[in-house]
Amino acid sequence: MTLEALFETIEARKTADPAGSWTAQLLAKGPEKCAEKFGEEAVEAIIEAVKGDRDALTCEAADVLYHLLVMLAARDVTLADVLAELERRQTQSGLAEKSSR
Repeated sequence: MTLEALFETIEARKTADPAGSWTAQLLAKGPEKCAEKFGEEAVEAIIEAVKGDRDALTCEAADVLYHLLVMLAARDVTLADVLAELERRQTQSGLAEKSSR
């Protein structure tokens, strides 16, 4: 499954019955809860990265990507928006981009 396909599934869950979908339940709790869950998963990924457990980090990274997409969907930011921003940034060095913020 690609990130695009996953994002399409998440978008479809915005109108799904929360009783039948974890994603719909999370989205129904609002953007703040989606952001909180993303933060929790990010911390778990950091812990596994520090521990050096490759398999656990792989699982946590998948959770982070999923919850990032849910958080974006909760605020009506599309994956295409994010990818376009990454593409825009490829036209300059990382150092120049950071100094422009």
